[in-house]
Amino acid sequence: MASGLLLGGAVAALVTAAVPAHNPSGGFVDPPPDKIVINVATVNGSGCPAGTAAVAVSEDNTAFTVTYSDYLAQVGGNSDPTAFRKNCQLNLIVHVPQGFTYAIAEADYRGFASLQAGASGVQRASYYFQGSSQTAAKTHTFPGAYNDNWQATDTTDWAQLVWAPCGVQRNFNINTEVRVNAGTSSPSKVSFMTMDSTDGDISTVYHMAWKECPGR
Repeated sequence: MASGLLLGGAVAALVTAAVPAHNPSGGFVDPPPDKIVINVATVNGSGCPAGTAAVAVSEDNTAFTVTYSDYLAQVGGNSDPTAFRKNCQLNLIVHVPQGFTYAIAEADYRGFASLQAGASGVQRASYYFQGSSQTAAKTHTFPGAYNDNWQATDTTDWAQLVWAPCGVQRNFNINTEVRVNAGTSSPSKVSFMTMDSTDGDISTVYHMAWKECPGR
C-alpha cells in the first residue's frame, strides 16, 4: 500500500499501473495505465473526527484503504446515551484516465467487538455516486456474547455494480456505521464495537473494478 494520507482538504494519492487489457471472463479490464488521483472532498461523522482517518491507494490501482483510529460505538455502564451508533461519510473525488470508469466490487471491513450476552453489533455500509439514484448497501450483524476481532466483506455481482458515469465527474460517497444494541444484556455491563484497533492498524479496504467506456 502507498503511505497513508490524512483525510481533509485537497489531499490526493497518486499511483501508477500496468497497461490495460480486456478480460474475456466478464468484461473487467486491468487498471488504466495513467495515474489515478483520489481527492478527499469531505469526511464527516461521529466515527471519524478530524485527523482520525487516513486514505491510501494501492500501487496497482485496484484498491484503496481507509484507516480509522477513533471509530467506536458502545452501550452500557456509564456510556454516553448517543454513543451506541457511530458513522462516517467519505466524499471522494476519483480522477480516472479518459475512457475508463470504475465501481467498487468488494469492500473488506475489520475491527474489534466486545459484546455481552444478549447484546449485538451491526456494521453497515452504502455506496453511491453524487446525483445517482443507484445505491448499494450491505449490513452485517454480530450477536453476543462475542469478544474478538471481526471481519465483514461486501461483494457485488457484476450485474449489480454501480459504475461511475462515463465522461462526467461525480463525487463518490461511502457511508459506514457501527451500532451496538444492548438487547437483553445487563445495563451495567459495557458492550462495544470498533472499526479500528488499539494501535490504529485496522483498515477498511475497497477493491475497485474497471471497464472501458463505450466508444473508446
